[in-house]
Amino acid sequence: MESRTAQQFFKGKTILVTGATGFLAKVFVEKLLRIQPDLKKLYLLLRASSNQAATRRLHDEILSKELFKVVREKWGADFDTLISEKIVAVAGDVSLVNLGLKDADLHDQRQVFKQNIDVIVNLAATTDFDQRFDIAMGVNVMGALHVLNFAKTCLNLKVLLHVSTAYVCGEAKEEGGEIIKEEPLEMGQSLNKRATKLDVDEEKTLMEKKLQELQAKNGDENAIDFAMKHYGTERAKFYGWPNTYVFTKAMGEMFLSHLKGNIPLIIVRPTMVTSTFKEPFPGWIEGLRTVDSVINGYGKGIVTSFLGHPNTILDVIPVDMVVNCMVAAMVTHSNQVQETNFIHHIGSSFRNPLKISHISDILYLYFTKNPFTTRNGKQVSVSCRLTWFTSMTSFQTHVMIRYVFPLELR
Repeated sequence: MESRTAQQFFKGKTILVTGATGFLAKVFVEKLLRIQPDLKKLYLLLRASSNQAATRRLHDEILSKELFKVVREKWGADFDTLISEKIVAVAGDVSLVNLGLKDADLHDQRQVFKQNIDVIVNLAATTDFDQRFDIAMGVNVMGALHVLNFAKTCLNLKVLLHVSTAYVCGEAKEEGGEIIKEEPLEMGQSLNKRATKLDVDEEKTLMEKKLQELQAKNGDENAIDFAMKHYGTERAKFYGWPNTYVFTKAMGEMFLSHLKGNIPLIIVRPTMVTSTFKEPFPGWIEGLRTVDSVINGYGKGIVTSFLGHPNTILDVIPVDMVVNCMVAAMVTHSNQVQETNFIHHIGSSFRNPLKISHISDILYLYFTKNPFTTRNGKQVSVSCRLTWFTSMTSFQTHVMIRYVFPLELR
């Protein structure tokens, strides 16, 4: 996709982005401002008590990040003017009907959105694998539905793009190969052939009942938190998904595909999203994500072994590549409505497979040349590559010999 084509597409457009404080959303917002400052308006939906509080979050949690240094340098003294003219922070919550817009602002804001919004990008999500079932259901399932219903009120909408995850497809393999097709999930689909048909409305009812039972027992918040996390994992595995995150993202997709009507809908499914490859500069990341905890632990000398087969392919994709795919999909499919919505997987394993053993080699070479430094100024030496254990038995034996037995002998 030529950059000029994307620039032209976004020129004069009014765009609504949900989940704007998230990692992927920040990179998407930066991309828009960098390639096309001549947007009409960029509305960012942020959870906050008021629009004033949302504006503070915009500046404190988004624009102040190092990620925006290229745009700041490009526009110099005009940057603040550009932001004030183009970006509007809106207090809201996708887990609520009407996106949680406050009653006092609801009429005016909805009228503006109804008449002017061209593009909606739904990036709101809770990505914790073992999130509380009620929270994950509210954001990942009902949030997707609320965004869709809101999109249906926008008279000039060109495209609704929803960011999902490649792992809604579960661990099933196609016969004769491992390529998973870019197909929508059917309403009520279960990955566990032995389970009954998945009823999303019933799952929401069961979740609410479970929460009410826990609250009625006067359990403390920690106990409720633990129980709801366990319940979500239990329901996910019953239907064949490995965790609450991918289970609820799958149910959100079902709502979108089944109820989209005439909305031009795109669903993108990235794999594990990691730091920037190239744009706006290499290596930007926020927090420890996916494989980053292992990388960080290895560099600090804490993680020396890992459970897994060294030939396993690890599908990671740089965040700027994900954003570029999102932009290309919107430019390509805007104003297009078809019976089955457009779905794009965004990953690396097919064209550029990366084995876990390659990660180990790369980490050793990198941290040998660029060692971590402790607070006392001492460099952390990595003396060997990660040791891989292909079975839980061998891994547990290693842990016992290395950590438990020495403690018992002290």
